Amino acid sequence: MQLNSPQPRPWHLLWRLLRAFAIAYLIVVVIAMLLETRLVYPVHMIPQGDWQAGGIEHTDVTFSSSDGTRLNGWYFQDRDPQAYVVYFHGNAVDIAGLAPTLDSMRDRFHISIFAFDYRGYGRSQGRPNQRGLIADGGAAQQWLARRAHLPLDRIVLWGRSLGGGVAVQVAMEQGTRALILERTFSSMVDVAAFHDPWLPVRLLMRNRYNSVARIAHYQGPLFQAHGSADEVVPIASAKRLFAAAAKAHLRQFIIMPNVTHNGPATKDFYTSLGEFLHKLPDVEPASGVKPSTP
Repeated sequence: MQLNSPQPRPWHLLWRLLRAFAIAYLIVVVIAMLLETRLVYPVHMIPQGDWQAGGIEHTDVTFSSSDGTRLNGWYFQDRDPQAYVVYFHGNAVDIAGLAPTLDSMRDRFHISIFAFDYRGYGRSQGRPNQRGLIADGGAAQQWLARRAHLPLDRIVLWGRSLGGGVAVQVAMEQGTRALILERTFSSMVDVAAFHDPWLPVRLLMRNRYNSVARIAHYQGPLFQAHGSADEVVPIASAKRLFAAAAKAHLRQFIIMPNVTHNGPATKDFYTSLGEFLHKLPDVEPASGVKPSTP
């Protein structure tokens, strides 16, 4: 006589399912942690650029970060600039692909602008990480200050997307004449949580760029712009950042209607930014500051 094997109880089946789900979820979390640097800094997505800059007049610059990492930048000098600007670009791009944009910025706003590649981007050495990128940004500001014969806090910092996170950190560490923040976030963690709410990014993420906490202490001029249709950095994150900068003066927030993260900026953006730069207090060159070799 053959006896029937006992049927598993319902709660046993539920436990097995929950356990399998928990193991799978843990595996995904571990993989996400291991791939964080690649996900946050998608250097592999940058297309091949034109390192000749299409004949656009500029100076190719090699300089060092604080830890000795060799970095590459391009300097676009105006004959009579109303401001000296360090430009912190966003992700999945390098300066080779920005030459026409930087040339246009120089001519439109009458600024001398220095753009550089973070470590691991373009022709810059090293591998990207938050501490390294902030150090690179600080070194870029120092290079331009020496070149322009100005103290650090007379250099304007312009950060776009990821670059906004770097610019805020550098501004709070070294000072700035003004902050220009374009399509950037309150924190990198907020953006990650928006896109992957099912992952414990607030607990585990290493590259945090907590701009909302740092900018609360900023008291200089601030110009911020964001697209209402930004699908990468939600506009709510940008509004949170601006609200935190309550101590800033000449404070202005421009919403670009229906503009996505990589969409073209509006006419109002260019007009308002030009007016903002024109309102900045006049700056006289500092005495006794030696320029660096480009």
